[in-house]
Amino acid sequence: MTLIYTVGALSVLLPVLLVPLVAVRWVPRLRAGRAAERLRATVAGLTAALGRPGAAAVLLLAGSAVVVTICWPLGEALSRLEPHVDHPVFDYVHARRVAGWAEITSFITPMGDRYPLKWVTAVAAIGFAIAWRRRRWWVPLTAMPLQFVLEQYTQEILAKVVDRGHPPTDLGTYPSGGCARVLLTFGTIAVLAALTWRIPRGGRIALATVVALLAAVEGYTRIYAEKHWLTDVIGGWIFGPLLLGVVALALLVVEGRLRPPAARPEATRADALTGS
Repeated sequence: MTLIYTVGALSVLLPVLLVPLVAVRWVPRLRAGRAAERLRATVAGLTAALGRPGAAAVLLLAGSAVVVTICWPLGEALSRLEPHVDHPVFDYVHARRVAGWAEITSFITPMGDRYPLKWVTAVAAIGFAIAWRRRRWWVPLTAMPLQFVLEQYTQEILAKVVDRGHPPTDLGTYPSGGCARVLLTFGTIAVLAALTWRIPRGGRIALATVVALLAAVEGYTRIYAEKHWLTDVIGGWIFGPLLLGVVALALLVVEGRLRPPAARPEATRADALTGS
């Protein structure tokens, strides 16, 4: 039992420690990297051709396809670990379940279910639409339901193409929808909050930490409640952030908050010669 409680404590401590570290050390490097610059150039071209809403729609569709392309082979690889990883972990947890702790985890884990998150989605959509009443109020009113639908159908596509089955105690399969829904719903709320108010960097990092913490706890409770294999949860922890990144990018584009690409030296010299 000590190991189970230790893992539960780590599901709280690791996000609190790692997310600020990643935000401070790695995120600035990624933003300054070549891949980010190419993405900004692509977005600038799409925006010039289609406008901000059109560019956001294209990025949303293309990004979702990329997420499926990444998570499909990942799911196939994780499925091969089922007899070597998932079954031993499931048997270990099943043999050591304690009634009191099982009740606690069973109380927490529904936060990733579709029904309660439908209400969270609806309330957030209306609340942010009111907060944005003097600007593009339709953006949050569209974004919140859209992230919910996007997660559901993208997850269903992956579940069908991977088709790995489920534990004997529940119907949960790859990738963990509970983890992904928590990340998408609360992550989109965090992005909209950052677009609505001037939140300092420390506050934005705190929001990201809370979202990661909720997803980590959700994954732990899904395993202890015997709703998912361990590798389903790992898949949800990868699938969710990837899809959230796509939604966040689309929101930044439609709001014009994405930093423009750096001017190329050739273009700068040409502008200087032509006097423009």
